[in-house]
Amino acid sequence: MNPKRKQRLYVILGLVSGLGVAVGLVMYALSQNINLFFTPTQLAGGQAPEAQMIRIGGMVAEGTVLRDPQSLKVAFDVTDFENNVRVTYEGILPDLFREGQGVVVQGRITGGQFNATEVLAKHDENYMPPEVTEALRQSGQLDKIKGAYQ
Repeated sequence: MNPKRKQRLYVILGLVSGLGVAVGLVMYALSQNINLFFTPTQLAGGQAPEAQMIRIGGMVAEGTVLRDPQSLKVAFDVTDFENNVRVTYEGILPDLFREGQGVVVQGRITGGQFNATEVLAKHDENYMPPEVTEALRQSGQLDKIKGAYQ
């Protein structure tokens, strides 16, 4: 093989391998930042990974909100009307957070308990997060909830 051709081949192989390493590193970094969405039924079935940042969504179960009078700690249940997940959170809740309303919480499962780092509440009486809507549709509970809004 011609020395000039051999040199071009090495340069091309070097660029392709460098590009492959760069794409691999980007994919690895992005996989660490993915927030997966789960329903309370999926969490009860053990489908959610431990200690990875995830989101769960559903409705705040009636009569389950417990606030610590000495701090900003709050505990409540998120339900898809099949299963409940106990959520603990420390911080200021959104103004629209209340029982019977749609919510998406982000956090980690540690020791079998969901510890939230962020709580997102719906912003008007007709809005429900798309993930929650789909989860309730799959469980067959969406019509029951929609009837409560009308």
